[in-house]
Amino acid sequence: MVEPAERPSAAGQRLSAPDSFGVSTLEPGLRPPTQAPGRQVSIRVQLLDDTQEVFQISQRSPGKVLFDLACVHLNLTEGDYFGLEYQDHRKMTVWLDLLKPTLKQLRRPKNTILRFVVKFFPPDHTQLMEELTRYLFALQIKRDLACGRLICNDTSAALMVSHIIQSEIGDFDETQSWQHLLHNKYLPDQDAIRDKITDCHRKHVGQTPAESDYQLLEIARRLEMYGVRLHPAKDREGTKLSLAVAHTGVLVFQGYTKINAFNWSKIRKLSFKRKRFLIKLRADPAQSAHHDTLEFTMASRDCCKIFWKICVEYHAFFRLFEEPKPKPKPILFTRGSSFRFSGRTQKQIIDYVKDSEFRKVPFERKHSKILSNFGMSPQSSSFRSQVPKESAMSVQIADQPDSSRLGHQAVSNGSEEPPAAASSTNGFHETDPTQSRQNHNGNGPAPDPQFLNPESPGSEDSPAGSPHVVVNGNGSVHGQIMGGIGVLHGPGQSPERQQLSPLTSPLLTDAGCVRHDDEEEARRKKFPTDKAYFIAKELLTTERTYLKDLQVITESFQSAAGKEETFPDVVKTVMSTSYDPIHKFHQGFLKEVEQRLAQWEGRSNAHIKGDYQRIGDVLLKNIQGLRQLTVHLQKHSECLVELERACRSSRKVDAVCREFEQQRVCYLPFNIFLLRPLHRLLHYKLILERLCKHYPPTHDDFRDCRAALADISEMVLQLQGTMMKMENFQKLLELRKDLTGIENLAIPGREFIRLGCLSKLSGKGLQQRMFFLFSDSLVYTSRGMTPSNQFKVHGQLPLYGMTIRESEEEWGVPHSFTLFGQRQSVVVAASCASEMERWVEDIRMAIDLAEQSSSPNTDLLSTSLSDNKLTEDGVADLESEEELGGSRSSLERQGHRGNTTVHVCWHRNTSVSMVDFSVAVENQLSGNLLRKFKNSNGWQKLWVVFTNFSLFFYKSHQDDYPLASLPLLGYSVTVPSESENIHKDYVFKLHFKSHVYYFRSESEYTFERWMEVIRSATCSASRSLPSTRKDFY
Repeated sequence: MVEPAERPSAAGQRLSAPDSFGVSTLEPGLRPPTQAPGRQVSIRVQLLDDTQEVFQISQRSPGKVLFDLACVHLNLTEGDYFGLEYQDHRKMTVWLDLLKPTLKQLRRPKNTILRFVVKFFPPDHTQLMEELTRYLFALQIKRDLACGRLICNDTSAALMVSHIIQSEIGDFDETQSWQHLLHNKYLPDQDAIRDKITDCHRKHVGQTPAESDYQLLEIARRLEMYGVRLHPAKDREGTKLSLAVAHTGVLVFQGYTKINAFNWSKIRKLSFKRKRFLIKLRADPAQSAHHDTLEFTMASRDCCKIFWKICVEYHAFFRLFEEPKPKPKPILFTRGSSFRFSGRTQKQIIDYVKDSEFRKVPFERKHSKILSNFGMSPQSSSFRSQVPKESAMSVQIADQPDSSRLGHQAVSNGSEEPPAAASSTNGFHETDPTQSRQNHNGNGPAPDPQFLNPESPGSEDSPAGSPHVVVNGNGSVHGQIMGGIGVLHGPGQSPERQQLSPLTSPLLTDAGCVRHDDEEEARRKKFPTDKAYFIAKELLTTERTYLKDLQVITESFQSAAGKEETFPDVVKTVMSTSYDPIHKFHQGFLKEVEQRLAQWEGRSNAHIKGDYQRIGDVLLKNIQGLRQLTVHLQKHSECLVELERACRSSRKVDAVCREFEQQRVCYLPFNIFLLRPLHRLLHYKLILERLCKHYPPTHDDFRDCRAALADISEMVLQLQGTMMKMENFQKLLELRKDLTGIENLAIPGREFIRLGCLSKLSGKGLQQRMFFLFSDSLVYTSRGMTPSNQFKVHGQLPLYGMTIRESEEEWGVPHSFTLFGQRQSVVVAASCASEMERWVEDIRMAIDLAEQSSSPNTDLLSTSLSDNKLTEDGVADLESEEELGGSRSSLERQGHRGNTTVHVCWHRNTSVSMVDFSVAVENQLSGNLLRKFKNSNGWQKLWVVFTNFSLFFYKSHQDDYPLASLPLLGYSVTVPSESENIHKDYVFKLHFKSHVYYFRSESEYTFERWMEVIRSATCSASRSLPSTRKDFY
């Protein structure tokens, strides 16, 4: 083999690019580090397109210098995803350490070829902002396919190869494609599926190389072996296994089948000792037979160390916010390895690229015969976050081997092990979802957007399992969308004369048949695929629910109050003058939104379609009109106070209100309806924020959306103080109805903090009790036997002077702590460690608030404890978990408060804080969903409203009251696993104990939103002062 001439490498020379400005991938914005003086050494690097470059480095230069030179040569901004690998003297493949001198790592530098390859595989390729980066990733996938490392079924392999060929030779030509396949080897067994490859290639007409790269990565990332590098090992029993590391954590394979996964959040420590690789897990209280340490035996100590190093780097790259700092050097003795990750983390890369403006540099695709070097129009940084979405391919999905399944079905010691949550994987991500449907057999997991944070509270409860996906959904190229319908316009071409983009291929229906072009075009006109359309549709669906809630006040309640002669006129007047103008205004607003959505969907006689594919002008006009009603919004607190005063002064008025709350139309505590107009302002603000984030600044609708956002933000800021006081006051009033034996609960200065279940230690053992934490006292109760199932107070502990101490070792009770009050002490235990942490943190915060208060001895009890004393051996439950666990028509039971948050917490043995209530206010949603029970075959279409930690089910949005409800506290939301045979798009699963429900949404955006809001009800929010709303402003 002839060695290439040793010569210095000029930046961008191979890629026919202008001189680089020397942007280093490791030191953003700086030139490559100055090399140490000394003799220069030539190092040969093989790039992903199989070309070799020779770089000159100093003898004492660290590996970072060589790596930076390679990245600058490529004009590569996102270089930290890549690395340099080589074979050492032991014939083992290792990564070049960027901190150590290069020549100390390479025994024979002249005879060593380093390979520039992908090192970190992100869960979603849309996180790669640069087209050049995606091209290099596509070359890596091509190489993995050719060497047999990326194992998949024939259908996926043929589809990926067809995209590679499309990027190299362009549109399908039978002779040319056949000859190209004969002379190029893309798969080890390529000849067996050559016909299938050509069939797939026929369908890519018009697809640019950049689009082909995108589609290739979209398919590859869904494969189980995507980015997997196997390291042979054995378990304790000597069974041959393989270990691998991914963004989620450490994976265990048997052959090419993943049999286990250990999420980063579950791993306490990774280490190795000689040939043994050790994984120490965090203790899991739910598993009594849980092994704390897992041991695997590898071929040698060097094998263990190599795998341990890549685990350390993967964890740091995907989980940390910034590069870890070096450990201080010990004075006398050293213990353990000093190895650490060097470079930017993924979060730093994403933030750096988003915040920087780069020239779009043309580059050469070495293997491509297509003249155009640009896969998409170079539109500066605004284009980076707008990548083409998935192309729909009419390929039958059948006979898929287990190794190609895309689920993360990780089982650890007989239980599911959830993979680490990532901000975007398997289609659920923050970038613009433009497809109306994805034609695959389900969806991947919706991971935690805080996956980069090792302290993320959500990472402990990541969903697990995902169905297998091969064929992708429909989409369009952002930045060149005309009216959001996914048609690409070339220079000087009109929409009528422009051909459809290859990204709008025919879709598979549920039955697997292919739609014709005319049918597909009609479908696309009826259902636009732009994300802005689905955001506008969310505005429409939630506005319908909001108007129904206003009708509860302006029509139903006022009608009930009008029939009672003793009902005070002042209350009727203040409600009528405060809520009727709001109701009338939103009736007109809803009509405008409905009309605009009908025009957007093509269901009207509008001829100029593009003028109606926007919503910002409607929002701006109506929010400016809503500002004129601020005086009415400010009176809503007066309505709440006047109604409460009337109920306290008159038993008849109180009876009218209680009787009204038992009506089916009042599906929530009535006081919550009174807060709806203020909460609706927050919804408008969040919708406008999503629109502004979605639109590029040059979009026609961006200016109106930004102006509307400024107006609504000003209104929210103006009414924020009133809103928080009303929320606290309303919560105190609601709790008073759930408690008996307590008075003067809603007094000025008192704030509700948390309610939930704890076990109280008494002479008869642990007794389940309901605890209520306020800013001045802690009240504990048991469930009474009254017809309304109220909770009867056992006692209270003033917080002034209280101390708290963890006492698990003292009493031998898991998750227990002792509260030392001025008059008595109480030992309580939480259901799990996280519950205990929440309670302890909130109680300590409340103690601090009580210390600052001027009234330390406020007594909440109406009578003495002896009068209220109940037997400590518990109270018989009148309502079982089965009553709360299922979706049932609990709203029809009269005189029964068994569906309130307090009762749900009692049955689910959990707790809810005021912060959780405040977060739930923003996370309200409504729309059509298809529901399926665990053992049923068909799907039922329902109008579903999510609010107050519950789902409410209607036949349609026109119904006045829900048919049934499902409280979500304690439920888990995931996507169905492959074994559940839910072969539908955008399906999520709710399960609690034996209760399982499946719900199906209409698009990826709506799927993401439902998962997001339901998670807000099933996962506690981060805690802060109770008087401070979680900062959305």
